[in-house]
Amino acid sequence: MSEPFTGHAPGSREYRRLIIGLFFAGVATFAQLYATQAVLPQIASDLRIGPASAALSVSAATLGLAAAVVPWSMVADRIGRIPAMATGVIIATVLGICAPLSDGILPLLILRLGEGIALGAVPAVALAYLSEEVRSSHAAAAAGSYIAGTTLGGLTGRLVAGGIGEAGGWRAGVWGVAAVCIVCAVLFLWLTPRARGFLPAARGGGPGILARLLRPLRSAPQLALYAQGFLLMGAFVAVYNYLGFHLAAPPFLLPAWLVTLLFVAYLAGTVSSPWAGSLASRFGRYPVLLVSIGVTASGAVLLAMPTTGLVLTGLVLFTAGFFGAHAIASGWVPTDADPAVRAQASSLYYFGYYAGSSLFGWILGLVFGGLGWEWFIAGILTMCAASAAIAALALRASPSGRV
Repeated sequence: MSEPFTGHAPGSREYRRLIIGLFFAGVATFAQLYATQAVLPQIASDLRIGPASAALSVSAATLGLAAAVVPWSMVADRIGRIPAMATGVIIATVLGICAPLSDGILPLLILRLGEGIALGAVPAVALAYLSEEVRSSHAAAAAGSYIAGTTLGGLTGRLVAGGIGEAGGWRAGVWGVAAVCIVCAVLFLWLTPRARGFLPAARGGGPGILARLLRPLRSAPQLALYAQGFLLMGAFVAVYNYLGFHLAAPPFLLPAWLVTLLFVAYLAGTVSSPWAGSLASRFGRYPVLLVSIGVTASGAVLLAMPTTGLVLTGLVLFTAGFFGAHAIASGWVPTDADPAVRAQASSLYYFGYYAGSSLFGWILGLVFGGLGWEWFIAGILTMCAASAAIAALALRASPSGRV
């Protein structure tokens, strides 16, 4: 009689393939999600639209992803984690190839919305898959490695599209990102080992969709973790949305090409995500989450300084702290959740994550435009403080926070 499967352990061939495979899934997903952000001026010029209309190409994709994560979690419970992620990545890549063929803003938005819906499969399922396939004592570190892939994907999409787009136009830039994502999708499908810890949902049995969504929503620790994504992602997106405007104005007056290179600060998140996961495996998730929020807040304070060097240092700290906190919170969600609703719990976290991105990315822009950068940073710090307070109230005593 074979022993029950308890998860892959670090050092095993399957563990390495799983981590590397999901890393490439993260790159393929988030490179496509943000592919148009670096070429918005070219899109506006080519399609004869305003900057705000061009920016909808990013918003459409993130909106589609936010709307799709919960349905994808249900699909994954039926057909399996890897088939669901593979289906989403393949469909998204096909739509990503088609998007540059658009001759107007409406077809582009429709294709980008569809691309976001397809991409929702990966964040909805990846962390549930990790929690089922990796030994529980190493789940936090594994989640950090996956989040590192998402940061590198976001950076890759922006830099590849921007670099190629400057020379060959926005269509060439987006196609360049699609080519990178095709390679990453193939590597994901080749490397990722078959699921051994997944039990498919019984057809016609077990709790219904609404009941499975309500179960994690009745848990205070789960709600607190969703709040981390909602508040911290909202703060993060707002900073990256409006810092360029701040640095282009006095006393900085930085040129546009240098402002574009600020996205390289994403590499701080690529480093901090797996590091935070490793620290959580040693010291527990709760203290590492609080420290990560503190680093985020300290970076925000430096962003208010009138010196370019201090602002850039602050951006690196802010980015590293955010992705460290995101790696801990997102990996904590499926571990804390009832095993029967892990995929739903992860999808609810990402729904809050992208809802915060959409809401605060807009509201804090009103603060910046109406009251100035200092009040904008005050809003960011308030959100960090609220995030830490919610964690202290609801997560300190959680048994899964000690792992």
